[in-house]
Amino acid sequence: MTNTKGMTMPQIDDAELFGNAEDQRAYEDFCANQEAVEKFTLDKPALVCRWRMSNKKVPMLNRHIRALSERLVQGEPLTHNMLSWAKQHVEWSLAEGDYTARDGVLMLVIDVNGNAAMTVGEYEPLTDTSAKALRARSAEARSEADETGVAPELLAAVDNGELAFVAPADECLCGTATLIEQLAQTKGISVTRVDIPAQLKGALFLVSDEHGVVPATETDAAEADAAEADAATVAFFADGYEKLRARR
Repeated sequence: MTNTKGMTMPQIDDAELFGNAEDQRAYEDFCANQEAVEKFTLDKPALVCRWRMSNKKVPMLNRHIRALSERLVQGEPLTHNMLSWAKQHVEWSLAEGDYTARDGVLMLVIDVNGNAAMTVGEYEPLTDTSAKALRARSAEARSEADETGVAPELLAAVDNGELAFVAPADECLCGTATLIEQLAQTKGISVTRVDIPAQLKGALFLVSDEHGVVPATETDAAEADAAEADAATVAFFADGYEKLRARR
């Protein structure tokens, strides 16, 4: 695991990040304090984010950072300084890092004390993409959202041309889900939310910051009658995600 606090920060123009000089000075002081810690031991993780990469970049980094700004650590939101620092270190570290997993997964960890670290690893596709397995992953992510405010994976379905996510109406969606929501809007597809997976009908799929769009390959009785057009819509979402990720 790489301690992001130990990285040398190149010279950039921070003016675009801050509305006034006072905020910029506060951010510079924050970074100086972070870099002053030469050694630290990561404590118990309070938040773990896994973001898919492409060619040593995170294609949806801005979406992920927006979702990160809505997450909680120990019941508190991350500071503006921490968010800016995390975004810039992700960009610089991936571009300059010496690693082989160019299309792997970036894992960002923030511990209970607010210390942050990250590592890059190979991407491993899901081995079980049955409806049952996707429901289980969604349930696990929902438990995480109860603590951090945002689920990194969501169960969703397309039924009669309408998209539904399993998520509370007022919850911020994870980065990948915001992309799928936007893709739906470009096609005039209505987007709704339901409270529990049992309310979903049609073509079932998982939306994940790590795995993208994962259609259920083995359906149970509730999804067996999914219309061909609905399955094609899910394929459209998956294709849109992959096209974005493939941009160099």
